[in-house]
Amino acid sequence: MDVGELLNYQPDRGTKRPRKDEGEGEPRGRQKLAGPREPGWHQEGDSLDSEDNSDKKKLLEKLMDHDEDLEVGNSEPVDESSVKKMILTFEKRAYKNQELRIKFPDNPEKFMESELDLNDIIQEMHVIATMPDLYHLLVELNAVHSFLGLLSHENTDILLFLEKKAIGVVDLLQELTDIDTLQESEEGAEVLIDALVEGQVVALLVQNMERLDEQVKEEADGVYNTLGIIENVAEFRPGMCTEAAQQGLMQWLLKRIKAKMPFDANKLYCSEILAILLQNNDNTRDLLGELDGIDVLLQQLSVFKRHNPSTAEEQEMMENLFVSLCSCLMLASNRERFLKGEGLQLMNLMLREKKMSRTSALKVLDHAMIGPEGSDNCHKFVDILGLRTIFPLFMKTPKKMKKAGFSDKEHEEHVCSIIATMLRNLKGQQRTRLLSKFTENDCEKVDRLMELHFKYLEAVQVADKKIEGEKHDMVRRGEIIEDSMEEEFYLRRLDAGLFVLQLLCYIMVEISNASIPQLQQRVHQILNLRGGSVKVVRHIMREFAENLGDGKSEEFKENEKKMILDLLENF
Repeated sequence: MDVGELLNYQPDRGTKRPRKDEGEGEPRGRQKLAGPREPGWHQEGDSLDSEDNSDKKKLLEKLMDHDEDLEVGNSEPVDESSVKKMILTFEKRAYKNQELRIKFPDNPEKFMESELDLNDIIQEMHVIATMPDLYHLLVELNAVHSFLGLLSHENTDILLFLEKKAIGVVDLLQELTDIDTLQESEEGAEVLIDALVEGQVVALLVQNMERLDEQVKEEADGVYNTLGIIENVAEFRPGMCTEAAQQGLMQWLLKRIKAKMPFDANKLYCSEILAILLQNNDNTRDLLGELDGIDVLLQQLSVFKRHNPSTAEEQEMMENLFVSLCSCLMLASNRERFLKGEGLQLMNLMLREKKMSRTSALKVLDHAMIGPEGSDNCHKFVDILGLRTIFPLFMKTPKKMKKAGFSDKEHEEHVCSIIATMLRNLKGQQRTRLLSKFTENDCEKVDRLMELHFKYLEAVQVADKKIEGEKHDMVRRGEIIEDSMEEEFYLRRLDAGLFVLQLLCYIMVEISNASIPQLQQRVHQILNLRGGSVKVVRHIMREFAENLGDGKSEEFKENEKKMILDLLENF
């Protein structure tokens, strides 16, 4: 906040400060919101005499002098003794400031000197951020508790001092919790983070952000640094994301993201923090759903339906919102909210418009439909004529995908996953409409299916040959191939294209079992022509069945496995 905002305050007449010549064009601060004035404040229309101007100039000069002094810095060596001395000085000044605030609640001039002294020591304490092994002193000497106390002042009558002091504390905490610094001393970091979490730091930070006005640069920076603290703590201790979200952070992030303000760095940062909170966390995903967060995400993303982001930063925010939406759709209850919020219609339009949002919209559709919980979304997608959108993407991988940083494999994986999921979930008329797509234009979609099958089969065979060579070398050296190594080899095969190959084989056996003779005949005809083998397809599908349903119940795995093996019986 600009120090010139002090000039809004009209202290009671007391001992007059030495006069100075009046100057022109004095800076003006942010006007206080209209409301009843406290005793000691001048009402509108009060005349400003030269003594007032002198008082104001004196206050402003004093603040500026302090800021200049801080820039000079402290060159004294820092050790445990000096840190203790610094913390004790901070505690004394904080106590004195609090005492004067209580004694003169309506006269900021009386405690201005203590505010400046307190602000000075807070700035000096930034040097502690270079010594994380001494963080325990901040906790032992109660400094962390005092920091949090400065964030939670209830008396908001004297806004300037509170905000300036709180922003100073935020800046300090942001440096203290810098992730690179925390990693230098695990013991010191654990002690500090424990104290912050115990003191409900996120709840206090959110309350503080509610008070800040982002129209003022210093306060906007305060919001940015506050988000930095939250990111640092969440990265160091991911388990606190649930607690942070429940302490008002999720609600504040959603409110800030949908606020009708020009795009800026803070909105981008909010989208990043939201994505972090939702990562691998069903509790925060559920909370977002309860707060109508799915609608907020869809509303914000709808802007990019027909328009590309105007800057790289705005594109990054768009991707963060898409990632957040994908995370939320991992939860079954949110898929229902997505359906009711007409998310399918929005994603379908994005795919048709061929803007930057198209690649991420495809991922969202995949997440919305997958599994038994996505059945309603699958049926709705067919109803809104989504088959007309998805099959052109299946028939030809768009060239623009690579420009958008999206590989052919990623695109083909999502498209094949969507089609495979629909074959698994659709029933009745919608399933019939899906299967009829494969018979159109002399079964051209079956031809494309088989083309992709041989493409990925070759890629996996190359990877398998390399892995077999590595295994042979290990055996020759007398090394034991442990289970962890087998898992690593399997992941490498998936990365080479095994998962896409499994999806293609699943589609192949599904349409071959659809009681449409021409589909099964076309599949076997192309297999024979290109030297393919039914045995290879069966082997791939059995391996797929064995590795199904990660994170699902045993009952689900067994049912899915039985379903796949039954399909293979008639292939």
